[in-house]
Formats: sequence, C-alpha cells, structure tokens
Amino acid sequence: MRWDIVRGALAPGMPLRLEQLKARYGAGFSPLREALNRLQGERLVQSLSLRGFIVAPLSPEEMADAIDSRIVIETEALRRAIQRGDDAWEAEILAAAHQLSRQTGRIAADTSGEGLDQALIELEFRHRRFHRALIAACGSPRLLQMADTLYMETERYRVTALTRAVTKGERNADAEHKALVDTVLARDAEAAVALLEQHFRDTGRQVAGLS
Repeated sequence: MRWDIVRGALAPGMPLRLEQLKARYGAGFSPLREALNRLQGERLVQSLSLRGFIVAPLSPEEMADAIDSRIVIETEALRRAIQRGDDAWEAEILAAAHQLSRQTGRIAADTSGEGLDQALIELEFRHRRFHRALIAACGSPRLLQMADTLYMETERYRVTALTRAVTKGERNADAEHKALVDTVLARDAEAAVALLEQHFRDTGRQVAGLS
C-alpha cells in the first residue's frame, strides 16, 4: 500500500475503505488498520473524523518545507561526516553510488517498459542507500533519525521527479550524484554542501513544475 501511494496508484485524496483494501491486498482488517495508522504517521494518509482514511493530498507548501528542512539537517550531517568519515565510510559511498548508477542505466536503457514498477522500487531503495551513506559517519543518531524521517516525508514527491529524470531524460541525476561523490571524497565540505543543497532544490523545482 505504501508504494502504491508513493507512486500514485492510490491517488491523492482517494478514500481508503477497508473492504476495498482487503480485496486489493488480501490482508485482514486488523493489519490494514495498523498499516493505515503507520502511514498516517508518515504523512501519506489522513484520518477524517467519522469518515475513515484518505490518501493525503499533495501539498507544494509541505514539500517546500520538507526540502528546506532536509537541507538544514543533511548539510550539517554531511559536514560532520566529511570531518569524521574513514575508509569504510568512503567505500560504502562508492558502492552505493555504483549500484545506483547501474540501476539508473538499466531503466534508461529498457524501452519496453516491462517490469518498470519493480525497477523503480529498486531504484528508490538504492537512491535512499546512497544519500544515507553520504551522512552515515556524522556521529549523531538524532541527525540521522531526522534525516530518515524527512526522506520518507519527501519520498512521494521525489519518486515522481526521479522517475521522470530517469525514464524521460529530463535531468542528469547520475551526474549530480557523481559530482557529490567526487567532492565528498576530496573532503571539500563547502563544495559538497553546496552541491547537496542544489541537488535538493533542483528536485523541488522539478516537482513543482509537475503540479
């Protein structure tokens, strides 16, 4: 259900009736209610008094606020990670960047469209791993927790932008990621922070252009 909301298969504002969800996902009412409550905590679902749940509407203002918050949290975490990171941290960044680039290339090269949904799930997983790897050595569990929360809150907006960037060639996110890796490994904190902020703002502008 979560991925169906993120990718838009369950549209913003759509009522989420338990009977229909049971038929769609083959799950009982209790696990479905638990899932809906969890998704409400992630701002993907809203509870309406006496009317059940709906898919949370998309909000340009909420997206902009979340992106601004990501910039504050993740640029600080990146500065600290660049100061503290060791060889193992660098190796994880390189591995995550390589796997992300490989998946991006596979999707771009596949013109059939078969298996695209599963490929995009894997792309988002690798994208998340890459951005988490950049800040993993920051030394602050709270910063990492806040970064994880904000990442999930922007996922629905970002997946739309990332999908179009990869499948339609509207943006060279691969080159942006490579530039980030190069500056981080060079331990150039100012350049890396500037690139990360630009990366986030470009995503925000791209999503705003789709609304």
